[in-house]
Amino acid sequence: MTLLDHLIFFPVLIPLLTGVLLLLPPFHERLKLQREAVMASNMAILIVAILLLIKSVGEGPQIYMMGDWQAPFGISLVNDVLASVMLVLTAILALAAHLYACAGEDKAGAFFHPIFMFQVMGINGAFLTGDIFNLFVFFEILLIASYSLLIHGGGKQRTQAAVHYVLLNLAGSTFFLFGLGMIYAAFGTLNMADMSYKAAQLDPQNIELAKSGGLLLLIVFGLKAALLPLHFWLPKTYAHTSTPVAALFAIMTKVGIYSIWRVHTAIFGEFGGELANIASAWLWPLGLLTLGAGIIAVLASQTLKMLAANLVIISAGTLLITLAMNTQQATAAGLYYLIHSTLLSAAMFLIAGVVQEQRSQAQDRLVRGRAISQPMLIGSFFFIAALGLIGMPPFSGFVGKILILQSANSALAASFVWPLLLISGLAAMLILSRAGSTLFWRVSGPAPQENKASPLQVTAIVILLACSPLMVIFGAPLTELTEMAAAELHKVPVAIVEGTL
Repeated sequence: MTLLDHLIFFPVLIPLLTGVLLLLPPFHERLKLQREAVMASNMAILIVAILLLIKSVGEGPQIYMMGDWQAPFGISLVNDVLASVMLVLTAILALAAHLYACAGEDKAGAFFHPIFMFQVMGINGAFLTGDIFNLFVFFEILLIASYSLLIHGGGKQRTQAAVHYVLLNLAGSTFFLFGLGMIYAAFGTLNMADMSYKAAQLDPQNIELAKSGGLLLLIVFGLKAALLPLHFWLPKTYAHTSTPVAALFAIMTKVGIYSIWRVHTAIFGEFGGELANIASAWLWPLGLLTLGAGIIAVLASQTLKMLAANLVIISAGTLLITLAMNTQQATAAGLYYLIHSTLLSAAMFLIAGVVQEQRSQAQDRLVRGRAISQPMLIGSFFFIAALGLIGMPPFSGFVGKILILQSANSALAASFVWPLLLISGLAAMLILSRAGSTLFWRVSGPAPQENKASPLQVTAIVILLACSPLMVIFGAPLTELTEMAAAELHKVPVAIVEGTL
């Protein structure tokens, strides 16, 4: 067995070892060494993720059995196109967020760098696991790390937001365990590939138990994905945490969306027999209401960070609608939109952080204040991010929304999806126009010259913003990737034989 055969475990192993190493001397008390170690780890994870993507495209899904135990009994990691795309997305996001943090945000509290690595480990593990119980394990790892990152730097507002966040997620973890118990009692396994095959042949007396467990998991994943009415924790949590943490958290709601894909598309999907599409009846109204709530919240935003957080809710509602449509075309469109919205939402959080630093007491509030130190540079960044988030050409938001509109190919779906999606773009245009004119034109004093953005902050923002036009330039291969990922999710389930899929 060669090193390449073990590559699938590296996105979990690298951040785990780096996080542990940073807790030990000589790294523990040397900030420069910590920064360099995490930067090197993030680059290594990005390279591994790209290699895994190439491998999944060329060879199809691969399964890695921990300890060489055979499926469905052993702990399995599965690399397919969807998982590897999410790994690449996480690696780019983590690299940019960490670069921004190295400009000084990491000095605000202890243990930022090791906790950052544990967060990345949990996210990567959630994308790679082939077992629902280990999805729960990796959820807990990323959540425990997120609790610490959320209050990095301290403060009353962060502590208050953290209390709400922790309490809600502890309740979610409890429901997750209850759901796992029901699922195991009904299926006799928690291996996702095995469950997808067994769903159509399930004993009739276990159908209702399996439905209850599946819907309980939908509540848990809906909490992570900011599904209405479980979304109220998100705006304050994202708006009050530190800037690089908020940028990294842009992927957190997508972990919930990803989990719904894995469970309610692959297991309780169209080939699930009596369990087929059990979530669709709930996802349609709740997805549309989440999008509607996001539109209202965006229009009521009072700070740029709160605006960015509410735009995350709009993206969550949009993705939930693609889940409700539950077609291969809608899934492919949703994945493209997920990549776009994650990168540009994170970029907007970083831009808001720079604005906050450069406007003195006004910070990022949408009120008249002192001029920004670098209005041309930061204004250009804001303009690009705004156009992308609104969905204007030639940026990726336009392509993503077109793909979603095209996937609503039934009259009923189109009658709901088209108006709300177009209204969300209009609402984003109105509030972002107001925000831009207030922050960059309605000024009442000279700019403080000492608060210019550092090269690391500028580099982090440029990395994320550059992804939007690149997603358009390389739109053909990227949409092919999303279509491959969707085809794998919607394929006919097969039995697990000797540890293969």
